[in-house]
Amino acid sequence: MSPKYVYFFGQGKAEGSAKMRDLLGGKGANLAEMTSIGIPVPPGFTISTEVCERYYENGKQYPPEVREQVEEALAKLEKAMGRKLGDPENPLFVSVRSGAAISMPGMMETILNLGMNDQTVEGFVRQTGNPRVAWDSYRRFIQMFGSVVKGIPHEEFEKILEGLKKERGVELDTDLTAEDLKELVSRYKELYKEKVGEEFPQDVKSQLWAAIDAVFDSWDNERARKYREINNIRGLKGTAVNVQAMVFGNFGDDSGTGVCFSRDPSTGENVFYGEFLMNAQGEDVVAGIRTPEKLSGLAEKMPEVYAQLEEVKNRLERHYRDMQDMEFTIEQGTLYLLQTRNGKRTGRAAVKIAVDMVKEGLISREEAVMRVSPEHIDQLLHPMLDPEAKKKARALAKGLNASPGAATGKIVFTARRAEELAGVEKVILVRKETSPEDIGGMHAAQGILTSTGGMTSHAAVVARGMGKPSVVGCKDVVILDEGRCKIGGREFKEGDWITIDGTTGEVFEGQIPLVVPEIRGELQEFLGWVDEIRLSAVRENCPEKGFRVRTNADTPQDARRAREFGAEGIGLCRTEHMFFDKGKIEAFREMIIADTPEARKKSLEKLLPLQKEDFVGIFQEMAGLPVTIRLLDPPLHEFVLMSETEIEELSRSAGVPAEKIRQRIEALHEMNPMLGHRGCRLGITYPEIYEMQARAVMLAACEVAKEGKQVYPEVMIPLVGMEKELVFLKERIVKVMEEVKSSSGVQVSYRVGTMIEVPRAALVAEKIASHAEFFSFGTNDLTQMTFGFSRDDVGSFLPAYLQMEILEADPFASLDEEGVGQLVKLAAEKGRKARPGIKLGICGEHGGDPASIDFAYRVGLDYVSCSPFRVPIARLAAAQAVIRNGK
Repeated sequence: MSPKYVYFFGQGKAEGSAKMRDLLGGKGANLAEMTSIGIPVPPGFTISTEVCERYYENGKQYPPEVREQVEEALAKLEKAMGRKLGDPENPLFVSVRSGAAISMPGMMETILNLGMNDQTVEGFVRQTGNPRVAWDSYRRFIQMFGSVVKGIPHEEFEKILEGLKKERGVELDTDLTAEDLKELVSRYKELYKEKVGEEFPQDVKSQLWAAIDAVFDSWDNERARKYREINNIRGLKGTAVNVQAMVFGNFGDDSGTGVCFSRDPSTGENVFYGEFLMNAQGEDVVAGIRTPEKLSGLAEKMPEVYAQLEEVKNRLERHYRDMQDMEFTIEQGTLYLLQTRNGKRTGRAAVKIAVDMVKEGLISREEAVMRVSPEHIDQLLHPMLDPEAKKKARALAKGLNASPGAATGKIVFTARRAEELAGVEKVILVRKETSPEDIGGMHAAQGILTSTGGMTSHAAVVARGMGKPSVVGCKDVVILDEGRCKIGGREFKEGDWITIDGTTGEVFEGQIPLVVPEIRGELQEFLGWVDEIRLSAVRENCPEKGFRVRTNADTPQDARRAREFGAEGIGLCRTEHMFFDKGKIEAFREMIIADTPEARKKSLEKLLPLQKEDFVGIFQEMAGLPVTIRLLDPPLHEFVLMSETEIEELSRSAGVPAEKIRQRIEALHEMNPMLGHRGCRLGITYPEIYEMQARAVMLAACEVAKEGKQVYPEVMIPLVGMEKELVFLKERIVKVMEEVKSSSGVQVSYRVGTMIEVPRAALVAEKIASHAEFFSFGTNDLTQMTFGFSRDDVGSFLPAYLQMEILEADPFASLDEEGVGQLVKLAAEKGRKARPGIKLGICGEHGGDPASIDFAYRVGLDYVSCSPFRVPIARLAAAQAVIRNGK
C-alpha cells in the first residue's frame, strides 16, 4: 500500500485530527480538527511533514506518490468549491501556507491568491462583479510570488506601490481604484521580468508547485534556522504545506480580516482580544503595514459576525482547554476561520491563564504547572521601571504596550547592528516595523520599538514569545534614515539612550533605573502549587521527601534575595569572592607572599574576624536552612594580579621588598592553573588557610545560634579526586570546628562533604563517600574536565559544533547526559551504596537549567542549586520534573 502524504479537510469531514500534529503540523492538524467539529473553515489539504523530510533527504525531490496525491486532493477541493484552479470562467484561488509541529510565527513562507493570471483575473471580475477585489488580489499575488519564490525584495514592490499612490494623490492602498490596481499589476509584472528575466508565470499548476517548493525550502532558510536555534527547537521532521481555498477579506467594506485571542495574551485577562482591518487580507495585519482597529470595533460594524466569532472563540477554548490564537476572514459578511493554535503569551499572561483555568475547572493544578514554561517565569522577573524614578521622568511618546517589562539601551535601527553589538552594548531596536528577517536582532536587543503595527503584528507576537519588552504602533516615532529618528518631535541618532516600558507603552529619553519585581498575587499562588508538587516527591533512593531548590550566594544580600524567591538553603557559597573585598585583599596578599606557616597564620589572623562576619550575615539571612560553604578553590595567582602601584603599596604595608613580591608572583604562575595548584591541593600544602576558614565558619555559626536562630553549616572541600585528600583535610577541619564548639558552649550540627568535579572522584565515589557526608556536583568543572574543553576558550569553536549538530546544546549551559551525566549517575549510585543517607545535589549553573534539573531528579539527587534570580525558574522546573517522571 502506498504511503499517505496528503490529507484532505472540508465540508465537515477531515482525514486528520489535532492528535496528528507531528505529521500535519500545528496548522494542518488544527484545520482538520476545526473542520470535524463544525467550525466554518475553507476546505483544503495538507501535505505532511514527512514529505518535507523526504524532500531534503532526496536532494529536494518529492516521493513519487506526492504529485499524484496532490492532484487527487486538488480535484476534491475543486469539487467541494464548485470551481476549478485556472478556469478562466469559474476560477478557484488558493493559499499556500507553512505549518510545523511547533509554531514558528512568520518564520516560513505564505503565498495568497494563487491561481491568478491574466485570464482568471478577468473571470474573477465576471464571477464577482467586483473588479477592484480581482485586481487587488492579483497585484498581491505577484508581489508574494515574486518575493517568496523568486527572491525579489519586498521593498521593490512597495516602492512601486508608494509611487503610484503619490501619483494618484492618495494615502491608503484602499483608496486606489480598480484601474489604478490594474496599472499596478502591469508595473509589478515589469519588475518581475526585469529581476527574473522571464514573464510572470501564467500556468497555475506551475505556480502551485513553485509555491509548494518555496514553503518547503523556507524550512531551511536563515530566519527559520535562527528561530529554532533561539528557541531550542529540535527533532522536527520539517514543515507541512497547507493548500486551502481562498476567501477574500479585501472584497470591500463588508469584508475584512483579523487576528484574535480568546484571552489577552499580554495580561492573561479573560477578555476577547484582537484586531481587524476591513477590506484587507491577513498579511496586512501581521506585517504591520496598516495599523488595525481593536476587535471591539467589529461588534459595532458587524454585530452578527462578531457574535458568531465570539461563539467560535468560546467553543475552541473549551475544546482545546487553552487560550487560542485565531486568524479569521470575513468575505461579504460570511465568517471563516483560517487558523487556531494555542496562543503565545507573556509570562504574566501564562501564569494568570493557568491559575484562572484551574479555578474555572478547565484544567488541573498539574496541567497548570505544565502549561507555564520556565521561560515564562524568567520573563515575570524581568526588570520594570523604578517607580520613584519614573515619577520624575516624562514620556516622549506612547504606543501600544505589546510585551511587558521595561528595557533601557542605545538606539540601533537595523537587526544586523543589534547582532553586532550583542554582548557589548545594551540596545533597543527601533524600526518602522519588524519582519521575520529581523529575528536575530530582536533576540539580541533588550527591547523593541516600532512606529507602525498593532498588537498582533510581527514585532508584538515575536517579542511576546521571546519575553522582550516591546512598544509597537508608536505614531510619534518617525524613522528618518538608517541612523536617525524622531521620537515625540525630538531627533535621536544611533547610540542615543532611550527607555521603553512595554507594560504601559511609554517611551522615555535616556536611562531610567530598573528594579526587579516582587513575587506576589497569582505568581505567588502558582508557585505555591509548584512547591506542593515538588515537595510531595517520594523516591526510593532518596533519604528525604521532596525535591529541593537551593541557591548559589556569596553575600547576605544575595542570600536575602534568594530566600525571597523561595530558596531552601544555600548550595554553594564561594568564599574566594569574599577575599576580593578591599578590606581583605591586602591581608590575603600578605598571606600569599609569606615564606613560613607562622607568617601565613599571622596574616590569616587578620582575616579571621572579617571572614567570620561574612558568614554571620549569611547565616542570619538563612536561619533555619542549610548553608554549604566551599573552602578556597581558585589558584593563588588570581589574587595577586596587581599593577606596579599595588605591588609598591603591598611592599610598604607588609614590609617586604617589591622585588621579592614580584618573584613570588612569578613563582605562582602555572601553565594550566585550572588543573594546577588549587582547591583541596591548596588546603593540603597550606592547611592553615582551610583551618582559618573552618574556624570562621564555626565561630559565626555559634554566634548566630546564640541569637536563638537555627544554623546548619555544611563545609565543602573542593576538587577532591582521592580519598586520602579528603581524609587529611577533614581531620583538621573537624578538629578546629570541635574546638570552637567546645569553647563557645553552643551545640551546632554541621556536615563536612566534598564537591564532585574531578572525573576520578566520580569513579571512586564509594571510597570518598565513606568520609563525606554530602556530595555536591560541581558540574561546571566536571564538564570541563570530562570534555577537555576550557570554559574560557570554548567560544572559539562551540558555535560551529552547535551549527553542525556535533553538539545538541552548549554543555556548560545544559548538562551533557550522555557523558558527564553518566559520571553524576555513577557517583550518586556509588555514594548512596556506601553511605545510604548521603545528601546529593548540583551546585553548578546547570542547577538552573530545566533539562539538567529534570536529569537531576531522574538520577535521584536531593536538590539543585542555582543563582538567586533563577530560583523561581528552578522551582517550576523541579515540579515539572516530578510530574513528568512520576513521584
